[in-house]
Amino acid sequence: MKLGQLQKNEGLITAEKKDSQGLCFIGKVKLPDFLQQKLKKKIGKIVQIQSNSSVYKNIHDFSNYSFENLFKISNSFNYDIEDGEVVGEHNGAHFFYKRSKKRIIIGGSKDPLYVIKTDVINNIIYVGEGKSHPGLFRKVLFIKKDDIHLVSSDLSFEKDMKIKFQARIRYRQQLQDVELYFKSKGVFLFFKNEQLAITKGQFAVWYQGDELIGSGVIN
Repeated sequence: MKLGQLQKNEGLITAEKKDSQGLCFIGKVKLPDFLQQKLKKKIGKIVQIQSNSSVYKNIHDFSNYSFENLFKISNSFNYDIEDGEVVGEHNGAHFFYKRSKKRIIIGGSKDPLYVIKTDVINNIIYVGEGKSHPGLFRKVLFIKKDDIHLVSSDLSFEKDMKIKFQARIRYRQQLQDVELYFKSKGVFLFFKNEQLAITKGQFAVWYQGDELIGSGVIN
């Protein structure tokens, strides 16, 4: 049963209220505009990584379930400025987030450029062309033990246990088939299909049928 229907059944006044995904405490201002007002500009380089880059070749072993290997493939790709081509400049890496569409017009790009990694330390934005760029996708994410929040008390999780659930990594995303691998340092979510823009600091939530089992902050 959907949340809105549950609210109606309980007679809650919020049942017909529209969802808000903005920053309600700053008023009707878009987040990028708000950041532009509050943070100083810092000119940096935009580096485009091609989809056939050697960065993406032979680095993922999905048959090895050791902690070390799963942790490796749960991390976003590591890029170096030499892995791509400098195609422009930006006003500050702190203004960008993963999968945000490039707003600076860059000649020669057939499809939109999407952020695939931000390097705030070196003030570099790495981008890939098109929604199918491999830098936007991953199959595995990791949640530290201290960042796991279990709702169900009927299930007990032990080290090296594997359980199938359904999960989502963003609001209103269709539930995805996933296996949870519990390790001593946390849990890995191993998705059946690659997921778009797994983002550190956001929440992953998993269910068993209609029951919410747990959630956690993506590492």
